[in-house]
Parts: sequence; C-alpha cells; structure tokens
Amino acid sequence: MNREEIEARRNELYQILKIEQKEREAKKIKEEMSAPEFWADTDKARLKTQHLRALEKIMDEWLRAEDEEGIMALETKALLSGQYDEGDALVGVHAGAGGTDAQDWAGMLWRMYSRFAQKRGWKWTELDKTEGEEAGLKSALARVEGEFAYGYLKNEAGVHRLVRQSPFNADHLRQTSFALIEVLPLIPASEELEIKSEDIRVDVYRSGGHGGQGVNTTDSAVRITHLSTGIVVTCQNERSQLQNKASALKVLQAKLHVLDEQKRQNTLLTERGEHQEVEWGNQIRSYVLHPYKLVKDHRTGYEEKLPEAVLEGKLDNFVEKRLRQVAGK
Repeated sequence: MNREEIEARRNELYQILKIEQKEREAKKIKEEMSAPEFWADTDKARLKTQHLRALEKIMDEWLRAEDEEGIMALETKALLSGQYDEGDALVGVHAGAGGTDAQDWAGMLWRMYSRFAQKRGWKWTELDKTEGEEAGLKSALARVEGEFAYGYLKNEAGVHRLVRQSPFNADHLRQTSFALIEVLPLIPASEELEIKSEDIRVDVYRSGGHGGQGVNTTDSAVRITHLSTGIVVTCQNERSQLQNKASALKVLQAKLHVLDEQKRQNTLLTERGEHQEVEWGNQIRSYVLHPYKLVKDHRTGYEEKLPEAVLEGKLDNFVEKRLRQVAGK
C-alpha cells in the first residue's frame, strides 16, 4: 500500500468511522462531565466515561494512521459498530460430555480467553467457577471489562473441539473433546428489562473452594432461577451475598436480552429457510494437537499451525477474520 493509497483509505475511514461526529459527541460528554449531577449515577457515569475513552482512542488512532498497519487496525475498529460492541462482556465456558478430558479442555479454553483479555489490557473478573472432578472446569463465568471487549469476543461464542492424545488414560488414546463458549453483552442499566421478584427464585448457599484463607465460609453464593424461561444463573466469587446477587442479576439481564434477540433472529432465519439448530457437532473451531498440529476456524477457513500459541491467547487473527467475514455478509 503506497502513500497515495494509504491517504485515500484514511480519508475513506474518516467517513466510515464518522470522526467528525465522534468529535462532537466527545465534546458533549466532556460538557456533561463538568456538571456535579453527572457523577450522582455512578453506573451511568462509568459507561459515559468509558464511551468517551473509546471515542478519543479511535480519533487518536485515525490521526496517527500513517502506515499500512495503522490503517488495518482502523479497519478492524470500523467493523465494531454493533449496539454493545464497545462495552464489557460476560464470558462463560461449559464442558461438554466426555468427563475429565472435556473438563480439562474447558479449563484450557478458560485460560486461553483470560490470556487474550490480559494481552489486550482488559480486566478479567471471575464471577463463578465449578471445578472439574479431577482436572479443569465443569463451568465458569467471568466479567470482562475493557474497550470493545464484547465486540472482539462475541464471535467466539459456540462449540470448540479439541483432538489430542488423552493425558488421562494409560494408553494415551486419541480423544475428541468439546466445550461451549458463551459470550454475552453487559446491558446498560437504562436498557435492562424489568425483572419482578415474583418472576425469579433466589437460593443462597455456601461458596465452594479448595480451602485456605480466601474461601468464603458464609452462605453468600447466590443462585437465581428465572421461572418462565428456566434460566439459572449462579455467582459466588464476590465478597458478599448482596454483591453476588447484583452480579447474578446482571448476568440474567444479559441472558434474557440475548434470548429475545435469538428469538427475533430465528424467526427471520426460519422465514428465509436458513435456520439451523446449534448442536455439539456444529463446532466453530477445531484445535488439533495429534496426530498433527492445527487450529482451524470452520466458518472462515482460517488456519494456524501453532496451537500452543493460540492456546496462550493468540486469537487476534481468528477474531479479525471472523469480523471481516460477518461484515462482508
């Protein structure tokens, strides 16, 4: 890409990214922040300041985009224009059938996404975790806070498949394991659905753990069941029962929002004759460690031959390829 091409693409991105509009929006937020009442609603203030940081970063990146690498980074940002893309996310992992191997695989994915978050400078907070019987995890849930966390992670939702020699049997036979990754947007308080007390059942129980001073020995873990949908949410890693309940309600809000959106999308797909059930066989990505080494995304066809690096959080290329594919559709 020569200098003229870079400048032409930069001017095009000025329009696509709506830089002029972002400048006006940033100015308006700064004026709002000067008012004392702005800080009265801490949740709203946090979201506004986070939005301001995102605006300023994109504007700064546009000003500094003087080479191909800078232009490509801007193009990726241009793909993150969904309703909740610039906000925080909830990431869950659930082991599939297969006992210890599947639970170990769920633990590997949990580590991979926490490393990915760390590399991007995001805050990763565990909300709930159920350890596997011998290794790994049965399920776990984390809140991920950072710029465009949901936008970058949303397409990671789905079934992930691992093929390897099992370390959990004496013959080290080849084993195929599955785990489900769930990604939800953290819904702003202003957009939350009304959840009445009669719509849910709240159970309190003792937090689990492996022992030690950090284990909560009071009945502070919370399980919320949404009666009409059967959705169950648990949270046990916050410091108090009230904090666990607040976090669990946030997760429930996100799940209800996604459920409503899925119903709308499924109706549209059914009308078009395109609807497909999400099943364990419909994996979005395969990680092969034996008899050869390969990570392949089945949606984009993108491959990498160093699965160890991917499992250490090197996901950027997979994320970007999928964002571009979705934008193309």
